[in-house]
Amino acid sequence: MKTSSKAILWALGALIVWLLVTYLFIGLRPEHMVIAVVLCAMFFICGATRRLMVALLPFIIFAVSYDWMNLLPNYQVNSVDIQGLYTTEKALFGISTAQGVLTPNEFFAAHTSKIMDFMGGIFYLCWVPVPVLFGLWLYFKKQRAEYLHFSIVFLLVNLIGFAGYYIHPAAPPWYVANYGFDFIEGTPGNVAGLGAFDRMTGLTVFDGLYGRNANVFAAVPSLHSAYTLIAFIYALRYRRTVGWAWIIALGIITAGIWFTAVYTSHHYVIDVLLGISCALVGFLLFEYGIVRIPAFGRFMHKYANYISAKSDK
Repeated sequence: MKTSSKAILWALGALIVWLLVTYLFIGLRPEHMVIAVVLCAMFFICGATRRLMVALLPFIIFAVSYDWMNLLPNYQVNSVDIQGLYTTEKALFGISTAQGVLTPNEFFAAHTSKIMDFMGGIFYLCWVPVPVLFGLWLYFKKQRAEYLHFSIVFLLVNLIGFAGYYIHPAAPPWYVANYGFDFIEGTPGNVAGLGAFDRMTGLTVFDGLYGRNANVFAAVPSLHSAYTLIAFIYALRYRRTVGWAWIIALGIITAGIWFTAVYTSHHYVIDVLLGISCALVGFLLFEYGIVRIPAFGRFMHKYANYISAKSDK
C-alpha cells in the first residue's frame, strides 16, 4: 500500500526541523545533506526500505542527539572536573613507580607497545560500527523484537550518558597531560594515544574523528566502554539465536576497548567503570522496568509488528 499523507508529512517535517536547527545553531556539513538524501530515499523507495528506516530510528535519534550537544556545551552548564578526577584516579588505581605514583594512563604513556598501538586502534574503530552491525544482523535475521530491545537500550544508555556529561563535565587524561589543571574553554579535540595508530598505518582516521570533537569535557562516563558491552549483553541474552561467534567476538572487542580507553589516555579507569555502569543501568531499567509498563509494552508490540510486516499497513 502507498504511504499515507500523514506519514509523509511527519517524515518530511521531522527532516526539515532537524536540518533547520542544525543549520541555524551548528552549521550544516556535507554529511548532513548526504544523510538527509539517504533517509528520504529509504522512506520513499519501497516498503522494505521504509521499514528499515523506521527500525533505525533509535540509532538516528542517537546520532542527532550527539550532534545537537553542540547547541549547548556541557561546560556552560556545570564546572569541569579536572584535578578532582585525576586525584581520585591516582588514589584508587595509582601505580607505584620509581618516579612516584602514576595514574594508569601515565604508566601506559611511559610503557607503550606497537602491538597495543595497532590493536588499540582496531578496537576503538569498533565502538559504534560493531553494535550497529550487530543490530542490523538481528534485523535481517528477522529477530525484529530482539532488535528493538537492543536498539532502544542502546539509545537509552546514550541518553543516560549524555545526561552525565552535563551533570558532571570532566576532562580526559590527555587534557591534564597537555594543559594541566586549568580550564581552557574551546580546547580542541586530541587523538592522544590513538595518534600512534594513524602514524603507523599512514591513515588519519582518528585525527579526523577527534580533530573536530566538540565534546572534549565529556569523559564521564565513558560511552566507548558501554556500546559493545550492550551488544555483548544482548548476544548473551539471545545466545540460542545469536550463537557463540558473536558472543566471543563482542567479548574480546569490549575488553579491548576498555583497555584501549585507558591505554591511549582517552579515559580514566573511573570513566570506564561508570560507562559499564551506564550500560548495566540502561539494560536493567529497560528490561525490568520501562518495557513492563503496559502502554509502553503496547507501543513495542506495534513497533515490532510494523517493521516485521510483509507489506505496508
